[in-house]
Amino acid sequence: MTTLKHHLLTSPLVAEQAFSLLSTSSSKKVTKLDVEKWLTVSLAKVMVSGPKMYRVYTIPKKNGGKRTIAHPSRALKVIQRGLVEFLNDKLPVHDAAYAYRKNISIKDNALQHVTNPYFLRMDLADFFNSIDVNLFEERIEKHKIQLSAADKALIRRSAFWSPKKTNTGTLILSIGAPSSPLISNFIMFSFDETISSICAPLKITYTRYADDLFFSTKNKNILFKIPSLIQYVLSTEFGKKLTINEVKTSFSSKAHNRHIAGVTITNNDTLSLGREKKRIISSMIHKYSLGKSDDIELAKLQGLLSFSKHIEPLFIERMMKKYSVNLVDKIISGQWRK
Repeated sequence: MTTLKHHLLTSPLVAEQAFSLLSTSSSKKVTKLDVEKWLTVSLAKVMVSGPKMYRVYTIPKKNGGKRTIAHPSRALKVIQRGLVEFLNDKLPVHDAAYAYRKNISIKDNALQHVTNPYFLRMDLADFFNSIDVNLFEERIEKHKIQLSAADKALIRRSAFWSPKKTNTGTLILSIGAPSSPLISNFIMFSFDETISSICAPLKITYTRYADDLFFSTKNKNILFKIPSLIQYVLSTEFGKKLTINEVKTSFSSKAHNRHIAGVTITNNDTLSLGREKKRIISSMIHKYSLGKSDDIELAKLQGLLSFSKHIEPLFIERMMKKYSVNLVDKIISGQWRK
């Protein structure tokens, strides 16, 4: 059985990322030997101080307050991406999980609910930061994942962050680490499986998009029973580690637009960006047409238009008619950068 350390030292993906990092930080030509030495030294550093190799900062939340982001160093990110490659086919992820999965998008998540008139959204509080290394190792044992003691030690030091100043505090997932999405989906596998098995015979559609839980059905009033059920299953699965942010629990129906992970389901059972997002995008295109947009605004607009093309392509066609095909294409293709 290949060990994690051997995988990291021999993976073409890890070598390529290490080469890229070294090339941008050195004026001399980087050799294969340089990459091998760098990986060996970096792994040794991670084993000593991996949980502290993060830049920590805060960003404002939409509804007030601040969110703490722990962003791994460039070297640690290389290791974490290699870790994901190593664990990808070892850790089970449930079909109800729609975030962070290859070839599955936010649109696919919304489409599961598009024909159901009654809708419930619930939110897991402090999702990533609530998942600690002990919970991960418990789940590894529960699912009988074959990892050596050395593998577990390296995962502990490379994938989990210490929010305290010392190296001895509780190690948790960070929002900024590329390894957190896969690990969080794995942690939720049993929960997703339990909720799916309960919802299916009740004709309730259940999906999870990271920390957002979505439920929809054609049966009126049945969703009102779900919140207490979710609380019970969370408590059974995780004790007090994972809880619901009750402020964000919301019920909706076809009488009002249903919103699911940034996508609006209209009364005609189609996917839409929503009126407000369309208004913002249109005004941003107008500003660009006047030559008044800076690079930060244009990068954001490019992302919004790519998202729009995926969710509601007819809106893009309307923008092309309004502002010209050439102008909108220039933004989407990134030609504004030249």
